[in-house]
Amino acid sequence: MMGGMQLAAVLFDMDGTLLDSEKVWDVALDDLAQWLGGDLSDSARRRMVGSSLARSIAIMPHDLGVDADPESSGAYLMERAAELFRTALVWKPGARELLVAVGEAGVPAALVTSTHRRLTEIALDTMGREHFAATVCGDEVVHPKPAPDPYEQAARLLGVDPTGCVAVEDSPLGITSAEGAGCAVLAVPSEVPLEAVPGRTVVSSLEGMTVAGLTALVAAEQRACR
Repeated sequence: MMGGMQLAAVLFDMDGTLLDSEKVWDVALDDLAQWLGGDLSDSARRRMVGSSLARSIAIMPHDLGVDADPESSGAYLMERAAELFRTALVWKPGARELLVAVGEAGVPAALVTSTHRRLTEIALDTMGREHFAATVCGDEVVHPKPAPDPYEQAARLLGVDPTGCVAVEDSPLGITSAEGAGCAVLAVPSEVPLEAVPGRTVVSSLEGMTVAGLTALVAAEQRACR
């Protein structure tokens, strides 16, 4: 608590934020592109960062200039990503330490990811399910990121007001989602540069971030909204 302000919850994105899994997605998406007969452009890949499976599958054929069946493309991508999630996931710097510190402080945490439940379950084996009081996956909301629905749903599951939460994100789509829900945002760039604006703090990594620091972000956001 800081000056009477309490941190209601911390809502963590997964890919590129807690786990260095965007590089895993690079491999899976490149493999899919080659399977479809082309090479994925850098600009298309950047648009996919933080995106849902359906959006990525929609972007790819336009980028490659090919006709592709969304169902078979999605199935291929899921299978390849699942193989990689089982063997190639590593923590982002400072992520595990912050997650543990949040739990030790008695602050509830939720995982809010665009990744489908099937892959998220594999990732939870790496991260530890005990760290999260709730999880919201990309295939469990009608409107995924950048819509505010995922973060609104996470707050509902925890029984807290989004305006008392900090969302930890690495992508523009995820940040738009969190800000739309009313969360203060701690942005940690991974694959795409991010700009600091009112209500959003940008740090180079989660190393050294504390629960007191997260509480200060909520306090600053709520003062700005008065």
